[in-house]
Amino acid sequence: MKLVSWNVNGIRSVFRTTFKEWMKQSDADIICLQEVKADSAELSDEYTKIDGYYAYFNSSSLKKGHSGTAVYTKMKPLKVETKLGICRFDDEGRCIKLTFANFILYNFYIPHGDRDKHDVPYKLGVYEQLLKILQSNADVCADGSRKPVILAGDFNIAHTDLDVYYAKQNEGNTMFTPEERSTLGRLIDLGHVDAFRYKYPEKKAYTWWPYTYGLRERDIGWRIDYFFVSTMLAPLIQDAFMQREVLGSDHGPHGIVLDLKVEAEEKPVHVRIDPAPTLF
Repeated sequence: MKLVSWNVNGIRSVFRTTFKEWMKQSDADIICLQEVKADSAELSDEYTKIDGYYAYFNSSSLKKGHSGTAVYTKMKPLKVETKLGICRFDDEGRCIKLTFANFILYNFYIPHGDRDKHDVPYKLGVYEQLLKILQSNADVCADGSRKPVILAGDFNIAHTDLDVYYAKQNEGNTMFTPEERSTLGRLIDLGHVDAFRYKYPEKKAYTWWPYTYGLRERDIGWRIDYFFVSTMLAPLIQDAFMQREVLGSDHGPHGIVLDLKVEAEEKPVHVRIDPAPTLF
């Protein structure tokens, strides 16, 4: 199973440039998008009805053209949810949870925190809520075992010095403060494996580059987008990759390949596109 994630920084813009050809070539089973910046009710069928994929959107109700997430999946989920339990986060459309028979997928667009750090408390509060949810997750498979979890998206934190080109110079800056890095460490300690780092323990590779000074061409960036998987899925990671060459956003696509198949269930729960009101 191939899963890809991409902060597209505006779905309309990226559809006009690279997205459609990239999607065709990638042939991913699941595609997670962040920073969609569009009200799904205003999007045409070009965006919401793509051959071979079910499409799910969570748009910001707080501010049009802001934030938002989307998932395209070849496999129909049993259930779709869009609430984390924090009003501002939920109203900004920053999360989609898909439940399948044998695993759970979360697609996140975690808040940045802002350069002056005034929104870092909001960001850390989101992580605290997420950690509570993951710790108490009681979803089980048909055989009674706990369902493994896949966390995808833009987490807006670089975890280690390997994840920032200029690590020393950025110490204490937003996305690289000790508090943020420690919080991401707690997510890992809870039993979630950084898929890329699992495959490439010492490799420097990035998912985001500021637009200025030709930084992308020189590969001077940050790794702030991740796939985390439950520990039990780690041995199934066949590949993890970045696609810096794919343009259209200040982020590049990144993905994983898992030796995992979606199990069918006899009575799937009916799902509907944006919004799905059920709390996690």
